[in-house]
Amino acid sequence: MGLAMETLQCLDLAGDRVAAVTQEAALVRDLQAGSQEAFDYLLGVYQNPVFNLVCRMVENPADAADVLQEVFLKVCRGIRFFHGESSLKTWIYKIAVHEASNHRRGWLRRLRREPFSLEDRKGEPVVYSAQSAEQTPYEALEQAEREKLVSVALSSLAPSYRAVVVLREMEGMSYEEIARVIGVPEGTVKSRLMRGREMLRSKLAGLLSSKLESRNSKTALADSKLEIRSSKLQTG
Repeated sequence: MGLAMETLQCLDLAGDRVAAVTQEAALVRDLQAGSQEAFDYLLGVYQNPVFNLVCRMVENPADAADVLQEVFLKVCRGIRFFHGESSLKTWIYKIAVHEASNHRRGWLRRLRREPFSLEDRKGEPVVYSAQSAEQTPYEALEQAEREKLVSVALSSLAPSYRAVVVLREMEGMSYEEIARVIGVPEGTVKSRLMRGREMLRSKLAGLLSSKLESRNSKTALADSKLEIRSSKLQTG
């Protein structure tokens, strides 16, 4: 009985994969035929995931919308050259990673020529996820702080490590898919991922330690002011 159930489950999964491949092939044909409806559907499926991917890849999240527009322009112009060597998602993500990397290199070139202040970063929105309806304001603040720390830590990684960490940990892609997206062997993906995780953990530990020290300093300062005020009231 158990073997029969496992066989049926395997057949169901195989059937789902075949259906997904067939649906994707039909979508690609419509895109290559210039269907606006197909392109609108593509945007509906991939626009938000690609935007989040780009936000995690570029140095300045405010530029992500420009990169996103360029990605889908490249998708629109290049779809006629897509022949199914990979999944459509992998192909789109490959374009997104390439465009984000190009934008980052351009951003670094501009940074070397233009004055820069840490104050330019103040007030930037956290991009990762919207507040859940079940979250209290305190929980939402804690989540935003965690996401901001992760964003800062990610931005400190070299692009080659950042790409594999984002694609694996945040996009849930397989090693094979990542290898196709960034154009390196699977072994290289695994080694970069291991090293990227180590560097990310180290950076996050440093950021959390600094944040804790800052909070303790502020608490000590507030306690000191309170003691001074209290002593003044007593002497008065």
